[in-house]
Amino acid sequence: MKLNSKIPDGNISEKWSRYKATCNLVSPANKRKLDIVVVGSGLAGASAAAALGELGYNVKVFCYQDSPRRAHSIAAQGGINAAKNYQNDGDDVYRLFYDTVKGGDYRAREANVYRLAELSGNIIDQSVANGVPFARDYGGLLDNRTFGGAQVSRTFYARGQTGQQLLLGAYSGLCRQINKGTVKMYSRRDVLEIVIIDGKARGIITRNLITGEMERHFGHAVVLATGGYGNTFYLSTNAKGSNASPIWKAHKKGALFANPCFTQIHPTCIPVSGEHQSKLTLMSESLRNDGRIWVPTIKGDERKPNEIPENERDYYLERRYPAFGNLVPRDVASRAAKERCDAGYGVGTSKLAVYLDFADSIKRLGQNVIEDKYGNLFQMYEKITAENPYKTPMRIYPAVHYVMGGLWVDYELMTTIPGLFALGECNFSDHGANRLGASALMQGLADGYFVIPYTIGNYLSNQIKVKRISTDAPEFVETEKAVKNEIDKLFSIKGKRTVDDFHKHLGKIMWDNCGMSRNEERLKKAKVLIKELEQEFWKDVKIPGELNELNPELFKAGKLIDYFELAQLIVKDALHRNESCGGHFREEYQTGDGEALRNDDDFRYVAAWEYQGKDNEPVLTKEHLEFKDIELKQRDYK
Repeated sequence: MKLNSKIPDGNISEKWSRYKATCNLVSPANKRKLDIVVVGSGLAGASAAAALGELGYNVKVFCYQDSPRRAHSIAAQGGINAAKNYQNDGDDVYRLFYDTVKGGDYRAREANVYRLAELSGNIIDQSVANGVPFARDYGGLLDNRTFGGAQVSRTFYARGQTGQQLLLGAYSGLCRQINKGTVKMYSRRDVLEIVIIDGKARGIITRNLITGEMERHFGHAVVLATGGYGNTFYLSTNAKGSNASPIWKAHKKGALFANPCFTQIHPTCIPVSGEHQSKLTLMSESLRNDGRIWVPTIKGDERKPNEIPENERDYYLERRYPAFGNLVPRDVASRAAKERCDAGYGVGTSKLAVYLDFADSIKRLGQNVIEDKYGNLFQMYEKITAENPYKTPMRIYPAVHYVMGGLWVDYELMTTIPGLFALGECNFSDHGANRLGASALMQGLADGYFVIPYTIGNYLSNQIKVKRISTDAPEFVETEKAVKNEIDKLFSIKGKRTVDDFHKHLGKIMWDNCGMSRNEERLKKAKVLIKELEQEFWKDVKIPGELNELNPELFKAGKLIDYFELAQLIVKDALHRNESCGGHFREEYQTGDGEALRNDDDFRYVAAWEYQGKDNEPVLTKEHLEFKDIELKQRDYK
């Protein structure tokens, strides 16, 4: 398949303005004739639905939660980036653009990243207008803090609950449109398939999670805003319901999947405590502003942290990366923590943890200042661990958090299926091989509030004459039939092992062999193990309950089927990319001091995979990346 990224001509600072000035528009009268399906109601989905409803389109929004307010965006803690330069510390749009491309280890598309940086200030203005209670300084101006991968303060925040407050802002806009009648909300719906008619996305098949009833919904265009696929690893910081099924179904219908192996490991997660856990809890990256990360200088040190004197502490990030210290990007900080633990310097009962210590900041600023900044995060840590982080350092360790890979999209955020768009984390476009902290919220809201209203209009301007297609059309009927057949097949197995048992096994295979570091031998091993486990699943999985009722095991089983297939593509992508970059660390390709070693001559491209059927190997299509506005060089945070 030939890829066309549709990047506008001209200077990078003029591309988005030029696009907006020349794209096709839809008149207000014609917008009322057009239906748009939005799957997902997090920041990207809610903001897109609110913006599109405000424009006058007929919008249907679907989520598996009981309310959009429960979308996983609510879990984002630390903040949202924007190049406002309120601190007068040297920030501007270009510097945010540069930091993002560099932080992604030069594997992102320049034009998309610049647009993101360019729109960042608009997001803050929109959110303030929506009533988001950002932190403010003594004079009443919006406050900022620093985040990993940057040397300026550009992160706007609302204590440790920025995602929740931003989501409530987008939700208020969504509710306004629901009340006006331009948006119709469908909660507790599981999206099971994309409907393609004459090569274009024209709707979806859903299952009512309460009644089990199958439903068909038409749209002149379909927008996916479903988040990432980190739960492929079972233990991650994602909500348990977060899943990859809509984008995987789209992939199997013809949407190319880009850079699936680019998985982010977050450095500040509460460590695994036992086999009982179903997910992990994140401690915000913002804590690295005032917390110092260290390990003992003695291997296997069993002393309590407050008993270890200063001269026997290794502040290894400050030692290795003096220019950025504790605020190096997430992939760098995660690998450094793993290296110290693997070398025998880990702490805690498992020895798979390092300390995040606030003693110096509390002494310098006072505990009341730290409480004002991070109080709810400290409270959450104490409830989970029964340890007071004001008195003793937090214990943290890296964990799966975010994925940079996703559906391939062009500059208009449209996939390789006409009429199918992907916003936020479920597309690949903005973060390269590693996302900088506080950029996920930025991308979701930029895509929803400011990009998709223009780009979907450019597409729909040619769809005005398309009348609403009946959901009794053969394509809808056949797609629903295929979905029912797969569900019937699941119920017919009547095995002995639970879905969670299989999912845990898959997660361990992925974490051990395709996690924070990979090599050819382990990746080939994972390829075999995943296939064997998938085959065992289809022989021995147990789905209790009935179809036409609330059945969480059926919901989880459907997601796991897609995780099995996606995991194999992740491994294949990791095997083919013979370099290290960002979150993809191949042990065979590293510098003398253990840093990621890119191969720009052979791998300076987006790897977009085309589905060829269950028993056939996917086909690789390359989108070569050009760097005209940023010098291509090895990252250095020292």
